[in-house]
Amino acid sequence: MTTTLLTYAGPADREALVTRTGGVPLAPAGTAWPMCADCEGPMQFLAQFLLDGPARPTARADGPDGPDGSAGLVMALFMCQTDPGMCEAWSPTDGANALRLYPAEGLTPIPAPAAESEEMLFLGEANAVDLAESPLDDYGSAREEWAGVDGRSLRHVLGQLGGRPLWLQADETPSCGSCDRHMDLVAQLEEGPNHATAMNFGGNGTAYAFVCGPCGEGAFLWQC
Repeated sequence: MTTTLLTYAGPADREALVTRTGGVPLAPAGTAWPMCADCEGPMQFLAQFLLDGPARPTARADGPDGPDGSAGLVMALFMCQTDPGMCEAWSPTDGANALRLYPAEGLTPIPAPAAESEEMLFLGEANAVDLAESPLDDYGSAREEWAGVDGRSLRHVLGQLGGRPLWLQADETPSCGSCDRHMDLVAQLEEGPNHATAMNFGGNGTAYAFVCGPCGEGAFLWQC
């Protein structure tokens, strides 16, 4: 078993149909911006991933077509930042974050709702993401080894695609609400390379995006 690292690849086009953190969320026309179930404010857009399918988390940088010619999916992640620390944005069930799966064709930017500040809706920059394959079978070791080459920064590892989650606390693997099976990890995310524009997972925290492939349901949570 290998580990697929997500690594920082410089600035990205804010509306590009690529795997990236930050920028503008893309979705089918008419999609509403996700709102927090706790405070009822608009959530902040964190990242999007191009996937071959919910059971095959293989991000592709060469376009939206999957291996069978289908369009594949886009996974979009949102989290409430209306009043950081007040809504339970770390919880997979409280409704203060959201994981959405969209068909990766015919997508347009989701119209931004009114907000007190742009920072409540968007990260300060959009980061392109490269995939780096490691022969090591655990994320922690693979991340350290990648950063040890030519003095690369550990903060330039943005996470991993698929694999086994490296929990900072206890195992919180969510179960699917439809079939009750444990969901599969699609992506583990670090906060980002720039403290000023990083995702807020409680300060050096880590986030986890899970999906049940057969049911198409997802869950998002973080630990610090």
